[in-house]
Amino acid sequence: MSRRSATSNHHLGTLAVCVSLAAATLVVFGQTIRHDFVNFGDDVYVYANPRVTSGLTLAGILWAFTQSHAANWHPLTWISHMLDYQLYGLNAGGHHLTSVLLHGATAILLFLVLRQSTGALWRSAFVAAVFAVHPLHVESVAWIAERKDALSGFFFVLTLGAYVRYARNPPSLPRYLTVALSFALGLTCKPMLVTLPLVLLLMDYWPLDRRNPRRLIAEKIPLLALSAAVSAATVLAQREAILSAGEIPVPVRIANAVVSCVTYMGQMVYPVGLAPFYPYPPNGPSAWSVLLDLVLLASISVGAFVLRRKRPYLLVGWLWYLVMLAPVIGIIQVGAQAHADRYTYLPQIGCYLIVAWTAADVAAPWRRSALVSGVLAIGVIAILIAGARVQTSYWRDSDTLWTHTLARTSRNAVAHNNPGAPLVKDDRLTEAFAHFRGALDINPNDTVAYQNLGAALMQSGHVSQAIVAFEKALEIDPDQAEFHNGLGNALLRTGRVDEAIAHYNQALAIDRNHEEAHNGLGNALLYAGRVDEAIAHYQRALEIDPDHAASHNGLATALLRTGHADEALAHYNRALEIKPDFAEAHQNLGNALLETGRLAEGAAQYKMAFEDYAQTGRIDEATRAAQTLIRLAKATGQEALASQVQDELKRIGAR
Repeated sequence: MSRRSATSNHHLGTLAVCVSLAAATLVVFGQTIRHDFVNFGDDVYVYANPRVTSGLTLAGILWAFTQSHAANWHPLTWISHMLDYQLYGLNAGGHHLTSVLLHGATAILLFLVLRQSTGALWRSAFVAAVFAVHPLHVESVAWIAERKDALSGFFFVLTLGAYVRYARNPPSLPRYLTVALSFALGLTCKPMLVTLPLVLLLMDYWPLDRRNPRRLIAEKIPLLALSAAVSAATVLAQREAILSAGEIPVPVRIANAVVSCVTYMGQMVYPVGLAPFYPYPPNGPSAWSVLLDLVLLASISVGAFVLRRKRPYLLVGWLWYLVMLAPVIGIIQVGAQAHADRYTYLPQIGCYLIVAWTAADVAAPWRRSALVSGVLAIGVIAILIAGARVQTSYWRDSDTLWTHTLARTSRNAVAHNNPGAPLVKDDRLTEAFAHFRGALDINPNDTVAYQNLGAALMQSGHVSQAIVAFEKALEIDPDQAEFHNGLGNALLRTGRVDEAIAHYNQALAIDRNHEEAHNGLGNALLYAGRVDEAIAHYQRALEIDPDHAASHNGLATALLRTGHADEALAHYNRALEIKPDFAEAHQNLGNALLETGRLAEGAAQYKMAFEDYAQTGRIDEATRAAQTLIRLAKATGQEALASQVQDELKRIGAR
C-alpha cells in the first residue's frame, strides 16, 4: 500500500470514529432535549437562580468570578448557565442540548488526543466510545446542574491535547501558555481538575516517554500553583458544606473511601441500580468489606508497579484513576453521599485505558484477533448504549427520578425529601407529609425534612405545628438562613411580629442576599407600620431578583400607603406579569383600583383573585374575594356576574 493510500485510510478511519462517537452520544443523550428540569440542584443552578435568569450580563459575570454560590466557586460554569438562559430562557431542552454537545465534543477530543499520543487508532476509539456512552456518565450529562462535569471535561481533554503538542515539539512558551490557559479555564468550571498536573506527569511516563524528571517536575510547578490557588478558593466556598469530624468520623471516611474506590470499579463493569444519591451507611462500611477492598486495591497497585516496564499503561491508568478520585473520595466530606456516579466522569478514563490496551496485548498473538476484538468491542459498546439510554430516561422529570431512586436504594432520606417539595407546590399535601415523615423516620436529625415539613404545614394552615418544625430544624442547625426565614414566615402569620423580625434579621446576618428574607422582613415591617424600612427591604429583594413577584406585590402595597399610587399600580402589574395566577396581587391591585374609583377594573381583578383562590383550594380567601366581587358586580350593574359568582361560591362551598 502506498503512503498516500495509508494516509487516506488513516484519515477515513479517524473521521469514521469521530462521526460514530457523535452518533452514539446522540443515541444515548438526544432524548434529553425533551426532558424537564429536576428539583435536585437545577433550581439553585438555573431556574430559581436570579443571577442566571438575568441572562448574560456584565454584572452577572463579575458575580460569577467574585462570589461563591451553592458552596462552589466555578465562574465559567455559572457563565455557561447564564448564556444558556440568554439563548433558551427556561426551555430545559436547550440547557440539556448544551450539555450533550459538550459531552460529545469531549469524547471526540479524547479520541483524537489518545490517537495522537499513542498512535493506536482502535484502542483510542474504544476508550472514547466507552467514555461517551457509559451509564455512569449519565448523571454528568443528563443532569443540568452537573454542567460543571461536561464543561470541565471538555477543558480537561483540551489541556491534554495542548500538552501532547507541547511535549512532542521543541520547547515553546506559547505552547506552554496554551496548556496553562486551558487548565485555568478547566479549573474555573470545576475544581476537581486540581490533580490534572499529576495526570500530565503520568502521561510523561506513558505514552509520551519523557525521561527528564527535573525538567518534567519544573514544568508542572506553575500548574500546581494554579491548583493550590483554586483549592484554597474551593475550601473557602465549601466551608459551610464540609461535614465535621463529629458528623462523620475520619476513620469512617477513610473506610468509605476504600470501599468507594472498589464500588466504582464494580459499577464500571456492571452499571445497574444507579441512582442520583447513595446514602452514607449509618455506621460506615463493615470491617470485612474494608479489609477485602483494601487487599484488592493493594494487589492491583503492586501488580501495576511490577509490570510497569513491560506494560506501562497499567501503572499510568491505575494511578490516573486513583489520583483523579482523590479530591472527591470523601476524606474531606462535602454532602452526605457515600459516593456519586458523577465522580467517575474523568477518573475512569484511566481504567478504560487499562482495559483497552490489556485486551489488545492479550489478543495480539491469536489469529484473527483483530476481528474477534472488534466484535467484542462493538458488543460491549452496544450493551453500554442500551443501559445508558434506560438510565438517561430516569432523568426526564423529578417524579420519574425519585420514584426510580426510592426503588433502587434503601433508607434514602434525600429521595423522600426531594419528591415531597413539588408535592407541596401541587397542593398534594398528604403525599408530601408521608415523604417528609419517611425522611425523618430514617434520620430524625434531617433538618431539610423539618424545613420541608414546616412549609407543608404552613400551606395546610397548621401554623403552630409549622413553628415547631422550623424550631426543630434550627435546634439542630442554627446557622441556616432558610430555616430562620421559614420560622419568620410562620411567626408573622400568627401575629408575633417582633419575633418574626428577629428571625428575618438572623437570616440576613447569615446570608445578606437572601431575597426571601428581605421580602419577609419587608412584610413584617409593613405590618408593624414601619413603611419606609419595609420599602427598603422590598427594593433590596428586587435588586437581588428583579423577577421576585412577592416583593413587587409587597412594595406596591407599601408605596400605596405613602401615596405613590401610580408606582404602586406599576409594581402590582409587574408582579402579575411574572406570576399571572398570583391571587393576592390581583386582590391588592383590585383594592388599589377601587381607591381610585375604577370600580369595573377593580371588579375584574377581584374576579381573577377569586378564580385563583378557588383553583388552589383556598376556600376562606376565595369566599372573601367572592363576597367583595358580588358587591362590586351589583354596584356596576353586572347582575349576571354577581349571579355567576354566587353560584360558583355555592359550588365550591359544597365540596
